[in-house]
Amino acid sequence: QLQLVESGGGLVQPGGSLRLSCAASGFTLANYAIGWFRQAPGKEREGVSCISASGSRTDYADSVKGRFTISRDNAKNTVYLQMNSLKPEDTAIYYCAARNYYDRDWWHPIIYDYWGQGTQVTVSS
Repeated sequence: QLQLVESGGGLVQPGGSLRLSCAASGFTLANYAIGWFRQAPGKEREGVSCISASGSRTDYADSVKGRFTISRDNAKNTVYLQMNSLKPEDTAIYYCAARNYYDRDWWHPIIYDYWGQGTQVTVSS
C-alpha cells in the first residue's frame, strides 16, 4: 500500500521555525517528484514547493521564497520542508504529494498521484 505521512507540524510563534517531514511507505520515494501544499480554512489548496526525484531542481511559491527550503534524503525515503521566519499567514494544513516526474506546473494539485493526510501548522503569538 502506497502511503505518504507528514509530521513536524505544531504551534509556533511568528518568526519561529519548523521542519516538516514527508515519509513514504510502500514505495521508493527516490523515484518521485514531491510537492508540498498547504490549505488554510476557506481557501484553496496552494503549492508551496516542489523537488525533483534527484533533488537537482526545486521550486517555491513567491510567498515562501527565501524563508522555506525543500530537501530530500532518498536513503531515508523522506522529503523535508524547513520553514523559517514563519508568519501568521503561513497557518494551514500542510500536505505532501508525489508524482512520477517533475513538471513545470508543479504548483497544481491535480497533477499529483499520491497524497498524505496533512499536518497542521499554526503560527500565532
